[in-house]
Amino acid sequence: MHPFRVAIEARDIDAAVALLSDDVVFRSPIAFKPYRGRAAVAPILRAVAQVFQDFRYVREIGAEDAADHALVFQARVADQQIEGSDFLHLDDHGAIDELVVMIRPLSGMLALRDTMEAQFTAARGAVQA
Repeated sequence: MHPFRVAIEARDIDAAVALLSDDVVFRSPIAFKPYRGRAAVAPILRAVAQVFQDFRYVREIGAEDAADHALVFQARVADQQIEGSDFLHLDDHGAIDELVVMIRPLSGMLALRDTMEAQFTAARGAVQA
C-alpha cells in the first residue's frame, strides 16, 4: 500500500502532508489553476478530511516502485455519494510532486465545492474574529 493511502486512511493528515515535496503541484477538481507548494496544499487536505464522510480507498493502481499511482476512492459529501481518484506522481526522492484529484458525478463535485467553500469561509471568519 502506498504510504499516502496509509496516512489518509488513518486520518493522519500530518503524515500525508509530510509525503509531499516542498514544491508539490495540486490539481483540484474544482479550481482551474493548480495550487503550488506544500504550504498551499496542506490546508486543502485538512479541510477535505473534515468534509469527506465515509471515505475509503477501494483500489490502488501502480507498482510499488513506480513513479505513478492511482488511488480510487468513494466517499460522501452531504447527501451526495462520490467516486474519485487521487493520481500521485513521485519525484526522484520518492516525495509526491504532483497530486491530481478527479471526482464524479458532477453533482457530487459541486457539493464538494460548496462544502469546501463554506469550510474555508468559516475558517477565515474565525481567524478574523
